[in-house]
Amino acid sequence: MHYLYQTIKKVNGISPFNLHFFLFWVRLQFNINSCAMDIAPRIQTFFSPYAVDHPASPKVEDCCYDGRHRALGGEDCTVLPLIASSHICRIAQEQCCSAAAGNTLCTTGINLAKEQGACVVPFTQEDPFETKTTKMCCDCCLLGLMSASRGYGCELALDMGKRCRETAQACCGGVQPGHNNTVAGTLGNLMLPKWAPVPMTLCSKWYDRMTLGSTKCSHLCVGKDTCACFDGYHLQPDQHTCEDINECLNGSHNCGAGQSCINTEGSYRCQRDTNCGTGYELTDANICLDIDECALGTHNCGGDFECRNREGSFRCLPRVPCGEGYIQDAVGTCIDINECLTQSSPCQPGQTCINTVGSYNCRRYSVICGHGYHLSGDGSHCVDVNECLLEEACQGHDCVNLLGSFRCECRPGFTFHSVIRLCEDINECRHYSGRLCAHKCDNTPGSYQCSCTTGFKLASDGRNCEDVNECENNPCSQECANVYGSYQCYCRRGYHLSDVDGINCEDIDECALPTGGHVCSYRCSNTPGSFHCTCPLMGYTLAPNGRTCQDMDECATGSHSCKAAEVCVNIQGGFRCLSFECPPNYRRAAEGHRSVSSVNVRCIKSCKPSDIGCVLDPSHSISHTVVSLPTFRDFTGPEEVVFLKTMAPSNPSPFSQSADVFFDILATDNKFSFDVVKRSQNDMIMGVVRQVKPITGPQNVMLELAMNYVKGGIVSHRNIVVVHIFISEFWF
Repeated sequence: MHYLYQTIKKVNGISPFNLHFFLFWVRLQFNINSCAMDIAPRIQTFFSPYAVDHPASPKVEDCCYDGRHRALGGEDCTVLPLIASSHICRIAQEQCCSAAAGNTLCTTGINLAKEQGACVVPFTQEDPFETKTTKMCCDCCLLGLMSASRGYGCELALDMGKRCRETAQACCGGVQPGHNNTVAGTLGNLMLPKWAPVPMTLCSKWYDRMTLGSTKCSHLCVGKDTCACFDGYHLQPDQHTCEDINECLNGSHNCGAGQSCINTEGSYRCQRDTNCGTGYELTDANICLDIDECALGTHNCGGDFECRNREGSFRCLPRVPCGEGYIQDAVGTCIDINECLTQSSPCQPGQTCINTVGSYNCRRYSVICGHGYHLSGDGSHCVDVNECLLEEACQGHDCVNLLGSFRCECRPGFTFHSVIRLCEDINECRHYSGRLCAHKCDNTPGSYQCSCTTGFKLASDGRNCEDVNECENNPCSQECANVYGSYQCYCRRGYHLSDVDGINCEDIDECALPTGGHVCSYRCSNTPGSFHCTCPLMGYTLAPNGRTCQDMDECATGSHSCKAAEVCVNIQGGFRCLSFECPPNYRRAAEGHRSVSSVNVRCIKSCKPSDIGCVLDPSHSISHTVVSLPTFRDFTGPEEVVFLKTMAPSNPSPFSQSADVFFDILATDNKFSFDVVKRSQNDMIMGVVRQVKPITGPQNVMLELAMNYVKGGIVSHRNIVVVHIFISEFWF
């Protein structure tokens, strides 16, 4: 095993991980073969992927050499033809192929950096991994070149990967500090890469040699404070800085058809649209020329081999041929040929081939075929079973037969289940929850379908939901308002929405509402969507607001029937014709302007000189007044109806000769529905007549009140007030 490890380490390009993985399989195969030799020959067949007892495989060196040889020939390392059935050989073959291909790609990138000074990799139909590898090595090499040219040193302590760091250090070690490999030897053809701007010290660098005028110029200094630029640059407006001219953009290049213009600092270059491929190089004339690896010494032929150049590649031919049953490897060693693998049926049917050093033996065997194989017709070997011929293999999906197995190529929306080996439907709704459909997602075989909640419809993209304008179908009996995801019915004035269906509008009986008694003053009549008020037939008229009944003043309009000697008194809902006569020993006082809507008749005492009883009577005057009151519908307390004003001060001084006033009710109704209280207003005594009990009209009540003026405890005089109260049957 130690010898095998040391041999494999010489194979260029195998990573430590792959090397250890490779040795693990070597140990496993070694242990298995050792156990099998002790148990029985037929057990060896269990470990072969073809379920056939094959002789020993080729050496690992042969497998590695074959992989490197195919990589240098431009073959795809992922689909190499196997030269042996051994799993170890396949790993060595693929890893050596990948390492050789990677080295070739990296070498191409390094050459790009050294020759062109720019990492412009043409966009071709090559594998993106190949383009990425080439560009990585080119960028890392440029990093090393610039580090060396600017004197930064080659110890790049950057965490950029082992391969990139080693490439940068290798390129850095080939450049002297202070120099740039991409800079030409003369000032006339100076060109730096785009990522390395021309430093401001160039003017002072050649100052003594070229007698330049100023060190402020980025390129050339000609004369005093005058700057000039190299070819391929133009002077900026600041008259000091030079900017590269992009010939590829302004069309001043001379690249022909099939070429792409690539701008560089101070110039440009023409590059073929497609590369030449492995084994060829692009000349200055844009011609793909074969690389003679044998002449350049870039081949990997060993000392015992002779390099023979071929178009786009080369071949290593042995100088001294090996004997029969052997083949020479890459280092000139003669290794055994496994005739059991390289020859077609070296043994008779019913026999198995066992490889020996330099030859092989045939031995009869009993064939035990593994899963996915069946015995051939002659019983000599195992034949692969084509499961794709069975209808139930992939259940309608595409079937790909493999050695000892099969694979289903599932249609979109399905995934292959490696255990049950069937295509299973992908539940997109569960895997991509909330990302496929705006509302609801329903899984279907091989796909999914979006749906929307009530009030929405599926949009044209099949995923989002749009609001449905339900009002376009007139679902409401009157008015409809569309809302997001639904709609709302509403009614016109005088109607309300039905509590049953929320769609139909029902008439509001305003007269039956809890406040219906206050809708109209007298009587309310409901109509569809509204109502109207009416008043009593006599004595009232409907107010402009259409709801209130207001009293009709017959006395003012002259529609009364009172005689000339009578006084027309307007009351709530009608009028009264009254006649007032003063009692004996009284005369009517002169009346001022009297309103037809109010009555105030006053009789003053007028005694005859001989009438001692009249003179001694304290009553001085009798007044008549009329008050019209409604029937108080909600009587909750005293209602003030009449105010009796006096000229007596309410708070006389102690030395004042003013009289005090006391009020008495001399006559009232039989229920004593009224009282009188004494009150002060504006520092004067006032009597207030109040209704203290509810009275339902129509009723007429006459109150007789006495205003007694008292001085020194004696009534000095008295004024009688007669109040005629007419109470209406209505509350308005």
